[in-house]
Formats: sequence, C-alpha cells, structure tokens
Amino acid sequence: MGRRGRSSGGPLFAGIRPPMQWRSPAFVPHLPFDFIMCENAFKRVKPVTEDAELMEMLIKKNQDLTPSATEQAAVLNIVTKVSSVLDNLTIAPPAGFDVGIEEVRQVGSHKKGTMMAGKPEADLVVVLKTLPTTEAIAMLGNKVVESITDTNETLQMIPTPSGCDIKGPGATARIHIATISSNMSKLDSTLHLPAKVMSRSFAAIRHARWFEENASNSTIKVLIRVLKYVQTRFEGLSALNPWIIDLLSHYAVMHNPQRTALSIHVAFRRSLSLLASGFFLPRSAGIIDPCEGSNTRVHTSLNLEQQDQLCFTAQTLLRILAHNGHMKILGFEGDPSIVTTMSVWDGVVVTPSEKAYEPPVEVKEGEEETKEGQDGVEEGMEVQPQQQ
Repeated sequence: MGRRGRSSGGPLFAGIRPPMQWRSPAFVPHLPFDFIMCENAFKRVKPVTEDAELMEMLIKKNQDLTPSATEQAAVLNIVTKVSSVLDNLTIAPPAGFDVGIEEVRQVGSHKKGTMMAGKPEADLVVVLKTLPTTEAIAMLGNKVVESITDTNETLQMIPTPSGCDIKGPGATARIHIATISSNMSKLDSTLHLPAKVMSRSFAAIRHARWFEENASNSTIKVLIRVLKYVQTRFEGLSALNPWIIDLLSHYAVMHNPQRTALSIHVAFRRSLSLLASGFFLPRSAGIIDPCEGSNTRVHTSLNLEQQDQLCFTAQTLLRILAHNGHMKILGFEGDPSIVTTMSVWDGVVVTPSEKAYEPPVEVKEGEEETKEGQDGVEEGMEVQPQQQ
C-alpha cells in the first residue's frame, strides 16, 4: 500500500500540467523581395543586356561630384597641419596648456574617400583626458590656430555644437570632441558638451574603422557619392543620413550570392529597388548596424513618416528609371518635380506613389467629452473606422 496521501500511481497531481503562461510573439523580421538574392529562381524571358548608357551617366555623375585636385590638395594640407599640431599637443603639451588629449582620429568622408565636390571639409575626433568644457575646447582650437599661423596661413577658429572648426582659405578641418569613458559620469550639462554629442563622435570613429576594413571597393564609393547627390535632389530621400547611405551602398554592391562586387548600374538600380520594396519599413530586416550591439537595425533611427517617404519616393524613382528616366534622376535634365507630379515616358504615364502613413490625431483635453456627447446624440448611427 502506498504512503499516506499518495496513491500507488505516484504524486497526487501527477500528469496534470500547470497552466501555460502567455508569451508575446517573437519578432520575425520581414525580408523584402530582392531579385539579386533569388535570381536563379526566376527564368529570364530576354537575355541580360548591359545598360551602357546608365553606367556611363553614373560614371559621369561621379566625376562631377568628385572634388577637384585643388580642393583635395587644400583639404589634405589643412588636415596634415592640424593633425601634426594635435599630435604634438598629445605627446608634449606646452606649459600652461591644461587640455589633456588621449588620442586623435580622422573620420568622415575625407577619411573614407567619399568627399563631395564643393564641400572641402575633413573631420577629426579628439578624445580628451580632461573634461570637455567650453573653455577647454576654445583653448584647444585657439592653440591649433596659433600653432599653424606661424606658417603664414590665415586661419579662423569657429565654435560648433560638437567642438570647433578650423577654417582656412580653401578648406575646413572640423574637430569633434569626445572624452574618455571615466569622465562620462562627471559630465554637467551646464558646463560640458552633452553626452549625446560625444557619443556621436565615438560612433564616427567606429564607422570610419568599419568602412576602412569592409568598404574599400571603388564601386561602393562611387555609389555613395551618387546616392548622396540623389538624396539632396529629392526631398523624400532626405532622411538618409551618411551612415545609412554607406551601409546601403555596401549592401547593394557586395551582398549577393556570389559575394562579388556588382557593376555600378546594377547596384544603383538595386538600391532604389530595395528602398521601394520596403527595406527600411517597420518589421523589415533592413541592415543591422555593424558598429552597434543588440542587433540594432539602422532604419529604426527614422520615424514612421520618414520610412514611408523613403519607400514611396523610391517607388516613383524606380518606375521612372524603368522607362529610361535616369537623366532626370541624376540631374542631367529637368527638375526634381518628377516625384511629385505626373510624367509621361514614351506614352506611359507614371503617377507618383502616395504616402501610406497617417500620423495619429491628438485629442486635446475637453474634446473627448464633446465627442462622447455627439456619440450619444447620434446613437444608432454606424461609425466608419478611419483608414490608416
């Protein structure tokens, strides 16, 4: 006979499972359609033909966007001199100079080799050992100007929200300030640079390092310049920041089954196709930021309206590109109104895509009670839900 309180079959409640706890559904990222990744699954009706004209125009646009030899020489000259002064201040600071420098890093488009014509600027991040006060930043900038002025060059120090600019006659060196990690807990918003600003400076260092190791291909750099220009030409693409453009260009050129660089015209068409297919929409896999942890997707930094604008603007541009409208997309002809007004291409009408996102309507205090009263008067009337 079994023990008291138990049956010969085992514990009293044997075989009875506790109630299951509710779990939120796991996030499953959506993969938008990408023809390059599944090309073998679709048999072509016509053989592949090289789009020689589009390739030629993209190369020409890149040449137009590449800084002249004069601009490149001016930028290299000021970067070399500013870097030399900062290195000397790091190794052997003069007496009375109380700003300690931990390290100096070149970042930005000049470092990556994607500088645009008409913007002779270079970026450097200076990591301080001391606290980043406004006085310390001004002292550092003035010391740099003072040291370079000895070479008979007229320079100007201009304070900025992230540090200071050293402006020369033909180029500008932009100095972004950061501080060592042990100082972050000592920051005072009334005395020091905001932590958020310095976090962006550290991110710029990581971006430059990643780009140097992974995106040195010349086709990627050409595509970056072209996309930067297209982004400034069409307002709907304005949400694309330089880092997103860098990652999108790298993905469009290198991310394919063969792991080989695609041609510039194929990569350009693919970048628009990705945006048009919802690559940067909510719940999309998008691109995971290689310089941030926790599988952060770069498009999550954009709000819903910006994501929608990117998608419907790219859809219109892609349809125009399909009808050989690359001359207007690249700015060789016409104006950017092709994404907002109807256009005709060889008898085919291209109507601009419309936005899908509608911002939620904010209900002010007092309006809710009025609405409830109206609902009571109109009781029995069917209310149609607002489409989102």
